[in-house]
Amino acid sequence: MNSIEKLIQIFSNFPGIGPRQASRFVYYLLTRGDNTLSELSQNIADLKKDVVMCEDCKRFYQSSRRSFSEGGERKNTQTNLCKICADENRDHSILMLVQRDADLESVEKNGGFKGIYFVLGGSVPILEKEPEKRIRVKDLKDFIEKNKNNLKEIILGVNWNPEGENTADYVEKLLKPTLEKNKVKISHLGKGLSMGSELEYTDSDTLKNALRNRI
Repeated sequence: MNSIEKLIQIFSNFPGIGPRQASRFVYYLLTRGDNTLSELSQNIADLKKDVVMCEDCKRFYQSSRRSFSEGGERKNTQTNLCKICADENRDHSILMLVQRDADLESVEKNGGFKGIYFVLGGSVPILEKEPEKRIRVKDLKDFIEKNKNNLKEIILGVNWNPEGENTADYVEKLLKPTLEKNKVKISHLGKGLSMGSELEYTDSDTLKNALRNRI
């Protein structure tokens, strides 16, 4: 396999990208100058250095380093929480579960939700035999246990399609004993979302209605 074929295969593994689109990407890159390719390579390499996962919500975010003086020596520290989780002005009693980082970004850009999030990291397909391997079950349980005394409501912000609904059903059954014991309400986004829609591509007004009419 030559360099072109290897890169086409890599791009083909991206979500929603087939071999034909992957091939177009590769041949497009071949028409670019060396500076463009070098910049792309550097940005990819920087991802692992500059982007980290939030300790609480499990979203990826751009890490921020802050300097402070201690005994005359300046040091760099890095927080383990993203800006949303670290924001004391957010309503930490309301938690929204979303499937992917892109879903979180869509809801956040909408501006209608002031609570906190947890990113499941995927979805649970219908008839999946090992659902715990599809989403962050252990991390979710740990997060709920850690915050159970503060939580008042959990919103299942999943995609309005069969796989999203199956994910919501699985999570609801998983958390039900703990939530009932601690009197935490669990709700679903309202019917402002049409069947088959995905949060990442949902317009602002529809998201606002879904949040307002959650059930």
